[in-house]
Amino acid sequence: MKKDGLTLSIIFKAESANYGEGYRNLAVLKKMTRGDSKEYTYISRQALRYNMMNQLKWDNTPVEAQGSGESKVVQFAPTTTIEDYPEIDLFGYMKTTSKNDDNKGGAQTRSAVVRLSNAISLESFEGDIDYLTNMGLASREGLNNAIAQSEIHHSYYGYTITIDLDRIGIDGTIEISNEEKEKRVVDFLKTVEFLYRDIRGRRENLAPLFIIGGLYERKNPYFEHRLMVNNNRLNINLIEELLSVPEIKNNTHIGLLNGIFDNSNEIEETLNTSTVHQVFIDLEKEIKEYYRASN
Repeated sequence: MKKDGLTLSIIFKAESANYGEGYRNLAVLKKMTRGDSKEYTYISRQALRYNMMNQLKWDNTPVEAQGSGESKVVQFAPTTTIEDYPEIDLFGYMKTTSKNDDNKGGAQTRSAVVRLSNAISLESFEGDIDYLTNMGLASREGLNNAIAQSEIHHSYYGYTITIDLDRIGIDGTIEISNEEKEKRVVDFLKTVEFLYRDIRGRRENLAPLFIIGGLYERKNPYFEHRLMVNNNRLNINLIEELLSVPEIKNNTHIGLLNGIFDNSNEIEETLNTSTVHQVFIDLEKEIKEYYRASN
C-alpha cells in the first residue's frame, strides 16, 4: 500500500492569539472547559487557515453572496475550480449554482483534503487580565480616557494537520499535474514551518517548537491529543507508547528546538530527535518521491 496519509502534530508558543465575542469593555479569549474544571484557550482552525492562506497568497478565490433577502451566505463563486485556486483544492468548498432549463443546479461540495484541528493551549488559563488605556493619545489634549480590559494567556499550544495526498488536485473530471500537486503540498508545509499570526498590534510566532509525524499507509492523526506539557516538561511516555508500533515508528520524523523544554536532553535522547527544519526537509523529499512515483 502507498503511504498517502500525511499527519503532523505541532507544539508552538503564543500569547492571546484568538479572541471571541466580548462584552462591555472586556475582550474575551476563545476558551473551552475540560473535565479537570480548568479553562484552556484555543486558536480556532478557521483562524489558522486564514493565516496560512494569507501567507501563501492563496486567499484570492472569488466569492459570492448566495440566498435571498438579508440572510445571505458567502460562498465560493460557482465558476471557481481547484485547477485555478489552490485554496479550494486544499480546504474544500460549497458552491451554489442556479437551476438551468434542465432543472440542474443546486449545491456542489468538496470536502477538505487538508484538515486542521483547533490549536488548544497545553497550559490552563488562570484568569489573567490586562488593563488598557489610550492615555498616550488622550493626554495630548487633556482628555478623559476609558479603561478597557483584555484577557491574556501565554501558553504552549498543540494542533494537528492531516493531508490526503491521493486527493490533492483531483475533483471530478479535473486533475492537475503531479508537479503542481507536489508544489502545493510543499508550499503549504513551508508556510507551516514559519507560520505567524497578526493580532491586536502584535505578530505572534506560531512556528513549531516540537513537531512529530510523517507519511503513513493508514490515514490516522496518530499524535493528536498525545502532546502534553506539564511544568515545562513534554510528556514523553505518551509518544513512546505510539512509537512501539513498528508501522508508526518506521515512518515518523521528530523535530525539537532544543532548550525550550526543561527535559530537552531527555526528549532528544529518548525520541532520537532532529531539528524542526530537518523534519520539513525530510517530508519535502518524501512528498516529491510520492508524486513522482505516481507519474
